Amino acid sequence: MEHLEIMKYVDHTLLKAYATWEEIRILGEEAIKYNTASVCVPPNYVKRLHDTYGEKLNICTVVGFPLGYSTTEAKIEECVQALKDGVNEIDMVINISDVKNKDYKSVEDEIRKIKEIVGEHILKVIVETCYLTEVEKIEMCHAVTNAGADYIKTSTGFGTGGATLEDVQLFKKYIGNNVRIKASGGIRTLKDMEAFIDAGCSRLGTSSAIKLINNA
Repeated sequence: MEHLEIMKYVDHTLLKAYATWEEIRILGEEAIKYNTASVCVPPNYVKRLHDTYGEKLNICTVVGFPLGYSTTEAKIEECVQALKDGVNEIDMVINISDVKNKDYKSVEDEIRKIKEIVGEHILKVIVETCYLTEVEKIEMCHAVTNAGADYIKTSTGFGTGGATLEDVQLFKKYIGNNVRIKASGGIRTLKDMEAFIDAGCSRLGTSSAIKLINNA
């Protein structure tokens, strides 16, 4: 695959707690130049980014990030504000405690409520695979599918592990036909990026893609 073709799969991402506006601005400029799928930024930068670049950028942000244990009501309010600020895509973190308590219905209900708020905008559901057993990953495939979300996403990038090809293959087996896959966390080489795309990922979350392309 051509290197620049890969960029169409990339959510160009900067979610560090200490990200500055100058870093976010550069991220936006790079996303426009390289035609990335989106630019994924902290919620507090969405409005400024939208005011600066308008429709030139497809803006994504995170909700319940990175630990997922915010209340459903808090996550909904985050979504409402993000949409008001100009976001097009939302990556939400599930309540992992609910998964560990085997309360899969609560996870599904929360995703469904948030998808109702997000509407026609894209909702990606981060299940943080590094903390889940295989059975729990399968249950999350069902929950994401049943709740009507657009993507299942492997990781926040802030957990103990990131995306693996094995998890992507597992997702492909158990998600519904309308659910796509985003791999995120630990994708640090062009070979990694190509492997995840070949495995069936429609999006890649990484902060390294443009640096890798330029080095290549």
